[in-house]
Amino acid sequence: MLNLAFDTTAAGCAVALMKDDKVLQKSVKKMDFGQAESLMLEIKRILQEQSIEMEDLDLITVCTGPGSFTGVRSSLAAARTFGLALPKVELTGVSAFEAYIENLDCDELAELNAVIIETKRSDFYFQLFDKKKKNLCEPMAAEYDDIIKMLRHKKVSLIGDGVERFLSKPSGLSLHVIKMEDMISVEALARCGSRRMKQKNLDYPKPLYLRAPDVCVKN
Repeated sequence: MLNLAFDTTAAGCAVALMKDDKVLQKSVKKMDFGQAESLMLEIKRILQEQSIEMEDLDLITVCTGPGSFTGVRSSLAAARTFGLALPKVELTGVSAFEAYIENLDCDELAELNAVIIETKRSDFYFQLFDKKKKNLCEPMAAEYDDIIKMLRHKKVSLIGDGVERFLSKPSGLSLHVIKMEDMISVEALARCGSRRMKQKNLDYPKPLYLRAPDVCVKN
């Protein structure tokens, strides 16, 4: 199965072309701006270098967020456009929470496993999983103190691009594994998409917004 996975929801642009669970080629570029412009160029380059046409793909997997408003919209717009142009190619969305928790190995999983994603505000995007990677709550935007209350008195593993800021002050938590990652693993994103396809559980990509975007009015 040929699976093209991509993500522009955070501080970068990542694309991976996978054959089953093997990476044929990938590109990961860290950037604060310009993800939308870089995405299409990287997809085109990777497919050309692998001598693969878009029509040859079996699946397109896109990250649905949460993340920057523009980044989420950019990758979803690209995925939906591909879906319209390529009706025989399957399409699915995977949240950043799913991709992050996928990147915890079996020996890294604790009784509680928290995905903590940066919001660039005082709060964090947060979701909690058990040791079988089953979600224990819905994705949310939560303040530090509220997250701490949910994690106390249990062995905890933390992963996500918000972990570094979250642990910038003493937490008092019993920590098993800490994985501070700048962005999701695009290979993990692809694996989540492939599993959805095998389980016939494809989810048409819809943006995962947990709060309204920051806007300002110019006078």
